[in-house]
Amino acid sequence: MNPVIAMKVAIIGKGNVGKALCKGLKAAGHEVRFGHRDPKEPAKDAAEWGEVIVLAVPFSECKKASKEIERASEGKPVIDATNPLAPNGGLAIGFTTSAGEEVQKALPKAKVVKAFNYVFAQNMTSGKLGSERLTAFIAGDDQVAKGTAMKPASDIGFDPVDAGPLASSRYLEPMAGLIIALGYGQKMGRDIGFKLARK
Repeated sequence: MNPVIAMKVAIIGKGNVGKALCKGLKAAGHEVRFGHRDPKEPAKDAAEWGEVIVLAVPFSECKKASKEIERASEGKPVIDATNPLAPNGGLAIGFTTSAGEEVQKALPKAKVVKAFNYVFAQNMTSGKLGSERLTAFIAGDDQVAKGTAMKPASDIGFDPVDAGPLASSRYLEPMAGLIIALGYGQKMGRDIGFKLARK
């Protein structure tokens, strides 16, 4: 096993997803700093500090958060873990764009990568269900940024898979709706996740 090279990861958003990723990243040996609405932890300051930025806010807050971190995100990998969910639980956008692509438009000089959006927060801390590694599909247009995102995903415990360009977010984001429907609508609970079977 390769040793973990500590990275400075700024997490924008301190909800269930942000806290879960923080726990998993810290357990893997990475440094984490939050940025959110609390004036004591401004998003801009966290983004300036981080080598990698994770956007973990509700989709309705993406534009505001992106505006705050735009300059600090220039040239950096930004991992978009958001989902464009409408109030009724369906997708707010799709077919011709995605949350990932909209974040890239809002952060034109950042290297946006889509990841983690379809994983229940409780499973983000280890990337596993029992002994099974969950798959972290990672989509982005910049190969170096995707590689950078794959490293912490693997360190947490996920099996990272290159899912192609950022436009693949249009496929990954509906997966969040599916797992929510399975977990709650079909009453399977949150101890479920996606795994790609490979030879």
